Amino acid sequence: MKSRIAVFDSGIGGLSVLSELQKILPSSEYYYCLDNAFYPYGTKTEEELIQRLTKLLPIFVRNCDARILVLACNTASTLALEAIRSVVNIPVVGVVPAIKPAANLSKSRVIGLLATEATVRRKYTDSLISDFAKDCELIKIGSRKLVDIAEAKIRGDLVSLSEISSELAPFFKHENLDTIVLACTHFDHLREEFEKLAPRDIRWVSSAGAVALRTKTLAEELGLKELDKKENRLIGTQVAKMNLHTLSVLFKRYGFAFYQTLIV
Repeated sequence: MKSRIAVFDSGIGGLSVLSELQKILPSSEYYYCLDNAFYPYGTKTEEELIQRLTKLLPIFVRNCDARILVLACNTASTLALEAIRSVVNIPVVGVVPAIKPAANLSKSRVIGLLATEATVRRKYTDSLISDFAKDCELIKIGSRKLVDIAEAKIRGDLVSLSEISSELAPFFKHENLDTIVLACTHFDHLREEFEKLAPRDIRWVSSAGAVALRTKTLAEELGLKELDKKENRLIGTQVAKMNLHTLSVLFKRYGFAFYQTLIV
């Protein structure tokens, strides 16, 4: 079977996961779907998201004839991973908050969780904390603004350090906090700014690398064949909110040369 991998996110934050995938599976073909018609996910209700995801993702998977689906979105994964697996006929790899590795790294046992508002509220997130970090103090921040700032940075716009700093300020009030979980794929793109603003040495932990490794294992188990010729494709759910030229230039860096609108 061809090594064709579908990557899904509400926006372009999932490029952090795509980048890790392309490092360890460079000969795979990638389809990237951004649900820009329904962005942002973090402000939607659980009912709205489940209905949207279970309708959209089977269409997306059929459209690109993928062998593995990577949900490069913490909000979708923590809410609807099992529901999505029930409606698509290929393996699904989800992105969930890296609470377990963060707890293993933390010396002070004070950990920050930086996510969307929805992921912060999710029962799944609470279960991860209970299972892997019950001896830790968790400081939670849900930020829609940082998602938008990350999207702007990825597009090449200038971002405001003061705006980012104000979002992170509640973390830095806790002098013993030494580890922060980046529980949204958008936030990997702001790691440079986060490190610059941190008042001390803080570990920033994400799931992107682990997701790529899990996908590679699945590809090997499925016996997917490397491709000499690849045609990476970008699919959106409406004519892009951002300028199509900007989108084209951005994804060209990742080997994408095609934009298609998937009407849902």
